[in-house]
Amino acid sequence: MSELTATIFNIQKFSLHDGPGIRSVVFFKGCPLRCFWCANPESQNRMPEMMWDNQLKKETIVGEKKTVAEVLQEVRKDQVFYEESGGGVTLSGGEVLLHAQFATELLKQLKQCDIHTAIETTGFADEKAFQQVTNYVDLCYFDIKHHNEEEHKKGVAASLAPILKNLTYALQTNMEVIVRIPIIPQFNDTLEDAKQFAQLFSSLGVKNVELLPFHQFGEKKYEYLNREYKMKDIPQLHAEDLLEHRKIFEEIGCVVK
Repeated sequence: MSELTATIFNIQKFSLHDGPGIRSVVFFKGCPLRCFWCANPESQNRMPEMMWDNQLKKETIVGEKKTVAEVLQEVRKDQVFYEESGGGVTLSGGEVLLHAQFATELLKQLKQCDIHTAIETTGFADEKAFQQVTNYVDLCYFDIKHHNEEEHKKGVAASLAPILKNLTYALQTNMEVIVRIPIIPQFNDTLEDAKQFAQLFSSLGVKNVELLPFHQFGEKKYEYLNREYKMKDIPQLHAEDLLEHRKIFEEIGCVVK
């Protein structure tokens, strides 16, 4: 099983924003969603691909096939930091659930090493894959992009229904679940949107919410990939822009970051 392979495009060390403590974040390549604002467009294609910086005249190949053993060996180099800080390893993407068998084996071995595990997921996967992976997960960051099925399809080219089914399952387990909403101008950023999200979350029993303000950190990547960026020149949002949104979720009893 340790010889299973997946395409990994980054293993980020000493991360402080992807779970408790000091963490290593393993970024899997490939995503079934096509969010028009995606900050990591290099994560969408499942195969390795080239990024070209025209200014520096530099070519970079994004993505490399790795085995479970190779990834485990790399992240265990920092195990002492996980232990001292209450940290661990987070699997992200792209979408980790596209690599369910690989992720399950890696998570299983991390748990055998007594390492805290987390995933960051869109939740878009069949039930079997989701349940298989999350069986070895301590913390699940679960993205919800929209509260309405048709708008969700328009924005990310995928149905909301299987995502909500997997979120419902996650909330019924013993793992900690934090639901994240990327707040995107002209897509899901109104206070009415926040009310609709809150109504949905209240019905599902969501307790922890993170609101992620839209940013432009990924804009140059589209140029490097020779792709159109649909959010060009759209102003970034900041935490202070979401204070009224936050109140709406707090009113239904959510802890909000």
